[in-house]
Amino acid sequence: ARSRPALARHLLTYCPSQVMRLLSSFVRARPLPLFLLSSSPSHSSHRYSAGFFYPFPLQMSSAADPSGDPQSPAAKKAKACPDPDASAPWAAATSSTDPQAIEARKSLNLWPLDDANTILLNEVAPRNYVNPSDPLPLYDLVAIGAGAGGLVSAKQSARRGAKSAMISDHLAGGDCLNVGCVPSKALIKCARAASGARKLSEFGVSVGNSADQSVTVDFGKVMQRMRGIRAIIAPADGHDGTTSTGAQVFQGRGRFVSPDTIEVDGKELKFRKAVIATGGRAAIPSNIDGLADAPYTTNAELFNLQALPPRMVILGAGVVALEMAQTFASFGSRVSVVQRSSYLFQSKGGDKEAAEVIQGALEEEGVNFLSEAKTTRVETVRDADENDPSSFPLMKVVVNKSDGIEVELECECLLVATGRVPNVENMGLEQANVDYDPKRGVLINDLAQSTSNPNVYAVGDCAAGVPRLTHMSGEMAKVIVQNALFDDEWKISSLVVPAVMYTHPECATVGISSEDAAERAGLEVDIYRAGLEHNDRAITEGERKGFVKIVTEKGSGKMLGATVVAGRAGELINEITLAMKHGIGLDGIGRNIHSYPTTGEAVMGCGLQFINSKWKRLD
Repeated sequence: ARSRPALARHLLTYCPSQVMRLLSSFVRARPLPLFLLSSSPSHSSHRYSAGFFYPFPLQMSSAADPSGDPQSPAAKKAKACPDPDASAPWAAATSSTDPQAIEARKSLNLWPLDDANTILLNEVAPRNYVNPSDPLPLYDLVAIGAGAGGLVSAKQSARRGAKSAMISDHLAGGDCLNVGCVPSKALIKCARAASGARKLSEFGVSVGNSADQSVTVDFGKVMQRMRGIRAIIAPADGHDGTTSTGAQVFQGRGRFVSPDTIEVDGKELKFRKAVIATGGRAAIPSNIDGLADAPYTTNAELFNLQALPPRMVILGAGVVALEMAQTFASFGSRVSVVQRSSYLFQSKGGDKEAAEVIQGALEEEGVNFLSEAKTTRVETVRDADENDPSSFPLMKVVVNKSDGIEVELECECLLVATGRVPNVENMGLEQANVDYDPKRGVLINDLAQSTSNPNVYAVGDCAAGVPRLTHMSGEMAKVIVQNALFDDEWKISSLVVPAVMYTHPECATVGISSEDAAERAGLEVDIYRAGLEHNDRAITEGERKGFVKIVTEKGSGKMLGATVVAGRAGELINEITLAMKHGIGLDGIGRNIHSYPTTGEAVMGCGLQFINSKWKRLD
């Protein structure tokens, strides 16, 4: 008999993929005590942190060998542990032609099928998952969709004693975990590290040869890190995590067959209340010749990239567009952004100064902007080699500028980020008597309730007239559980919802966030501004470009909204949001003592300006 460490070494050497899968299955990404595994150099590719082991390797380009060579000895040994069960869990593939790799790519739009993505899929779309054989006679709540809205609806209702079920058609965790918040922020962190490294000399720091301060980005490792982070977070959204709360999970396409019944996988689920939480997808313009046939990319495919595109053209100038423009420019891509407006955020009444600061920051990273421009045609010059992960297509994007000049842009990656549309088709909403608009989503009232079927609710990106944000989906789900199951009347209009764009600097907003927005709403307002150029923390950090602007009701301290541009604007906006939610005026912000030196003092500075404007004076 082998000792435990010896057995662990043997299994890791001869059947690494199967061991990783088993660890994922039994441990669900919870750390194991380090003493269970040898810390020998041969295992240095695995993640060790604070005395714990996370069950996947950092180098994940191949299931059998971190080097990614399918002909390596380790790869050949891994073939000695085949999995004969056709309904077996996902297993890491040694090549893109592996049957499971093809299945993951075609059915779930996810690749490569390395160890990290295997852990992800075994959590959020288990290949061998078995749906409950006998649905309950009646469910208190059934959620269609497994993103933030569906997960919170199903889990919270189950925790509060309800008989609930969640239907997952694609990847549990939705866009946020799989192709949105989580992977994008992982890339943004790497991009900031690269950008910061280029500025080390400003802080008197040099690395290696002081004569050569060039920075090299290993894009493959950047993407491996992202996939590893996604795998760590996956159990929180996985099927086991949901069923552990008492909710049932059905994997498959859910469709209404009547106003109180949903069909999935040949089974009918009868409900008292239902939640539509099907999210949204990238909107693809239909008026650009050749785009439909071009190998364009959206956020749904972007995070599958295995090589850095030399050139990227981005259609649109919203949050996804600007975050990824700066990120890929920091990695070394030549990025061009095509926008119809004359300045950023114009279409939504955003702050003009914020637009100038953000555009300036992206231009410093090398991003090229084409404003007041219209994309008219996309030509596919060359398709990518499907068998070569580092191969790119070649496209030519034709743009008409406002001055009538036609510009041609060649690129290997065309990212379409021109907005979102709700996922409301082909789910039987007509049979459920649920009214919807194909472009806006399910029509709801202030209780998040369908305007035509009071037993059906909608949350998140598939609901009409609400901010398309992950935290909004989660908060709406709480509202729905309270209203649907406990006969309450929590209102969507009572929510104060901040939004953050994670460029550097970040741009965060809440409520009526600019003078332009106030004018569009027909409101008379006062604007209080505190610039970071005089903020001591910003000065010491070398990040003086930014500001806090708070919009108040004319002549009073009632806050209507704000715009914050700063390195951590997403953290600063929360104080303003809290104050607005609980009716604290701008004078309250000014009288709240802030630590010195902090960037947050700029928020206090706006409050002090208001207080000072009301001072009594000695004449």
